Amino acid sequence: MRPLAVVGNVNIDLILGPAAPWPKAGTEIIVDHDELRVGGAAGNSALAWAGLGVAFEIAANVGDDQFGKWLIDAFGNRALNWPVRPEQTTLSVGITHPDGERTFFTTRGHLPRLSLPDVLSVLEGARLSGGCLLLCGSFLTEDLTRDYDAFFDWADAHQIDVALDTGWPLDGWTSKNCYATRRWLSRCAIALLNEVESTTLSGLDDPGQAAAEIRSHMPDGAIVVVKRGPDGALAIGADGECISVAAPSVTVVDTIGAGDVFNAGFLAALTGGKPLADCLEMGTEVASRAISTHPRSYGGEPASKDMTR
Repeated sequence: MRPLAVVGNVNIDLILGPAAPWPKAGTEIIVDHDELRVGGAAGNSALAWAGLGVAFEIAANVGDDQFGKWLIDAFGNRALNWPVRPEQTTLSVGITHPDGERTFFTTRGHLPRLSLPDVLSVLEGARLSGGCLLLCGSFLTEDLTRDYDAFFDWADAHQIDVALDTGWPLDGWTSKNCYATRRWLSRCAIALLNEVESTTLSGLDDPGQAAAEIRSHMPDGAIVVVKRGPDGALAIGADGECISVAAPSVTVVDTIGAGDVFNAGFLAALTGGKPLADCLEMGTEVASRAISTHPRSYGGEPASKDMTR
């Protein structure tokens, strides 16, 4: 299996719910479920890899508070060199709804201060040579994002394939954000997009056509994946063929991080040498299991047994 790593946003998620209807100001309601867990796109993918028993490395930072210490403890040896910033750790409170959707309230916290030197203090290019690196949270990690050109140069120098999932821009998919994303993708081997992102970036309504358009501006041999939630996923690989898979039918508990978990399953299969269709199947199966279990499960060994290795 090729080396795997993830870089980007790790924060605290406090999940509560379900809540319906939305409570009026000044009132209080009781909900059935609560869970304090590692969050952020990079954190969610790492949890899934750990739950699947997949070897990986992770570069992130934390804030200088009890939540930051909790995150470092959760990742054990993998977090030994994580920088501790003088800000509070970013916290997301997710309120789930009966249909499995959610509403987030998130603080800025430590995430904007993740930098390229922070990343390179954790990851060794020689150790990851020939592997794949998942890059997350582009619109949250301001210091690192400003140095993306240098980051891509470092990855190219070590023959590391970068898989990009930008996450959702806080100010929406403006023309500026679309331009930046297209420029980043021109340096990436893999694009991991949801349906809205793919159609917005391409200007095309059909997700398959959107994937083909996006891939035409990426390096030779690039893979574009479009995650379609309950409709499964599709991908276009090096041969230009569009492959799609259906998602299993499950009873949804919460959808938080579903796309991040898909990324983990997909890349685990891809770096294991599986065909593209099998990678899509793996991504949809792992994500479907995660969103339909409480406490969350990914298959394989429990994440708590593997996170600190």
